[in-house]
Amino acid sequence: MTYIENIFLCMVSPLLVAALCMGRRQLRFFLFCMAGMGVCLLSAYINTFLAAVCQADALAATAEIAPVVEEMMKLLPLVFYLLVFEPEGDKIKAAAITIALAFATFENVCYLIQNGADRFSFIFFRGFGTGAMHVLCGLIVGGGLAYTWRRTWLKVAGTCGLLGAAITLHATYNLLIAYGGAAQYIAYALPVLLVAAGRWSVFRLSRRK
Repeated sequence: MTYIENIFLCMVSPLLVAALCMGRRQLRFFLFCMAGMGVCLLSAYINTFLAAVCQADALAATAEIAPVVEEMMKLLPLVFYLLVFEPEGDKIKAAAITIALAFATFENVCYLIQNGADRFSFIFFRGFGTGAMHVLCGLIVGGGLAYTWRRTWLKVAGTCGLLGAAITLHATYNLLIAYGGAAQYIAYALPVLLVAAGRWSVFRLSRRK
């Protein structure tokens, strides 16, 4: 049995100590890291509960329940940040990426503890693929919210649309992973390639300006 709450405490403890030592300027980063790991822990409980209530098989739980729950949970601390502190656009994007990164890190650690780390090539591709997928979802939501929350009439519709886009990407990734075989490695490579393409596009646009 994997006691993920114990893993959570072990991972959050040094972050909390570092947050107390680094001062207020760096406090936001550590808080979002802890928030990302916290919502990952809660997502695991909610996914298990909903799968049991709906009597879902492994494929349905992976492709239908998990993407919706996880993306909604990652959005909650971000919406709280927006409502309470009303940050600028760059800070919104950074917060979304930090939450997604911490979520992916905690998820990967739990996966390693539960399944072992003996297959290096598989773990290598999964680590990059899962990390890139969550970061890409964070980029979509964070970058979009930085635009939509500057316009009152677009806040609700824009947030729902961005959440739907992140859920669709996440569900597609999980579905390819569940299919196995070559599709699994395509899924691992796809978010990495999309992030690389996005960064290259931003670099080219900055060069032209």
